[in-house]
Amino acid sequence: METTQQTGEPGAAERRRRELLEAADRVVLRDGPKASMNAIAAEAGITKPILYRHFGDKAGLYQALAVRHTDALLDSLRAALDAPAERRRRVEATLDTYLAAIEARPQVYRFLMHPAEDSHTAERGFDVGLHSAPLLRRLGEELAQVISERVDLGADGERLARVWGHGIVGMMHAAGDWWLGERPCDRADLVAALTDLLWGRLATAGNRKDGPGF
Repeated sequence: METTQQTGEPGAAERRRRELLEAADRVVLRDGPKASMNAIAAEAGITKPILYRHFGDKAGLYQALAVRHTDALLDSLRAALDAPAERRRRVEATLDTYLAAIEARPQVYRFLMHPAEDSHTAERGFDVGLHSAPLLRRLGEELAQVISERVDLGADGERLARVWGHGIVGMMHAAGDWWLGERPCDRADLVAALTDLLWGRLATAGNRKDGPGF
């Protein structure tokens, strides 16, 4: 069991934090939204007070996991957007990357986006909804930046890019949430349908002359 004594080694706290996040990931993969601080502390081989020392509370741990998974998802989305392919294919690849990520780790997705169904847990006061909204806003702003850098939307392009970025993220989230719960069609069918929905003005917009192109 870990003690509260500090090691004093450069980077030791950051390494330990990564190890604890990996332990938290294992519990979330197993328990989904019902993952508790007690279970995560047990998985990490420490006491709950020590877990609190690293993250403060469940909200702090949630935020650290959200950053970890959002960073990884954004890297994958950027790679799909910048792949050497025709524009519609890159739009399809980007949508598919998001849906594939939530399909591959549905328990992680539910932990990040949905409160625990068990209202009798000791941590029932933790409201995931208060924390998931900033995560979606970050995705929207990041996508808006990508659009603004690549697509010429005219004099009001920056504002329109933000509208599109947040709108596309909202669409992906709502459609993906519904699809993950009901599985009414194959992922490829959903990707094709969402791409058709987006394809109107985006298909005809020109690339920015000073941007990387899209």
